[in-house]
Amino acid sequence: MMTKQTNDEEYIDLGQVVALLWKHVVLILVVGILFAALLFSYARFFVTPKYEANALFYVNNSTFSLSSAVRISTGELSAASDLVDTYVAILQSRANMELVIEKSGVHYNYEQLRKMVSARAVNSTGLFEVTVTSANPEEARALANTIASILPEKISDIVTNSSVELVDYAVTPHTRVSPSYIKYAAIGLLAGIVLSSGIILLISFFDDVIHNEDYLLQNYDLPVLATIPDLLAKTPKKYGYYGSAAYSQGMKRGGVE
Repeated sequence: MMTKQTNDEEYIDLGQVVALLWKHVVLILVVGILFAALLFSYARFFVTPKYEANALFYVNNSTFSLSSAVRISTGELSAASDLVDTYVAILQSRANMELVIEKSGVHYNYEQLRKMVSARAVNSTGLFEVTVTSANPEEARALANTIASILPEKISDIVTNSSVELVDYAVTPHTRVSPSYIKYAAIGLLAGIVLSSGIILLISFFDDVIHNEDYLLQNYDLPVLATIPDLLAKTPKKYGYYGSAAYSQGMKRGGVE
């Protein structure tokens, strides 16, 4: 029990909480490491790795071109950046997604492919990046380059006085983007520490057994007038053989056998 009673008020003693957790710090760390190992193993053997392939595009509206980038004003860059949201919506339309499926020969439906494709502006510039995420790195590259081949023409047909130019094709990624083994292990470690600490505190909170006189002094500020020794308690082993023998002799002389 980690509560104190003072003037008919009961409150939690944070000092006892810290002392209790420190007393079981080895157990808490062991449980945390165990959880970290479990989540690391789960991520390593049961979570499918994902790879990302990126194709880079440049927004080219009628007021400026890539060759005159030195003379581009801040307002023109802002306008080009705003167009990115429009282009992303055009890219993720059902017609374009189904065209990508047809040209690439993948076996996905519109909803599945749409979840795999994302796009973002690059640092508020006239550039934007289309990203395809897949468990197969070659498939991610092929889908990104299929989008790169059809997107400029589709945008020029839909958006007046604006077009998109391909800056860089996608290449086959060799490094996974997920899962992060370190992240899984860190989550497991934190979960194990929090869970074990919570269980220890919960058990102690509902423990109302008076273990010794210190318990009364710490929790109720009551003076201990006398204590009754436990005659049935085992003899402390720290005195060794001779200490045990002397204890036995003394008990016999005192009439206790």
